[in-house]
Amino acid sequence: MFNVTNRTSSAIRCLLVDPIRGTACVEFKNGYAYSYSNVSRRAIINLLAQPNMSLGFWVNKNCVNAKRTTTLSLQFV
Repeated sequence: MFNVTNRTSSAIRCLLVDPIRGTACVEFKNGYAYSYSNVSRRAIINLLAQPNMSLGFWVNKNCVNAKRTTTLSLQFV
C-alpha cells in the first residue's frame, strides 16, 4: 500500500491506496476510518501520478460516491 499523505487536506488525515488490489483505506479527520474495495485502479494510479490532486475530491469521487466500491467501516469515534 502507498501512503498518500504528502498533501494537505481539510477532511482526510490518512489515505493508503493499493493499485494492485484496487483498495483504499481512508481515515478522516473526524476520527472515522473506512476501507474501500473495488476502487478503480486507473483512478489510484492517476492519484499517485498527480501530486496536486485534492485528496477529498478524489475520495468522494472514487470511494464514497462510486457505485462500484464496497465499504467496510474500520472504527468509530
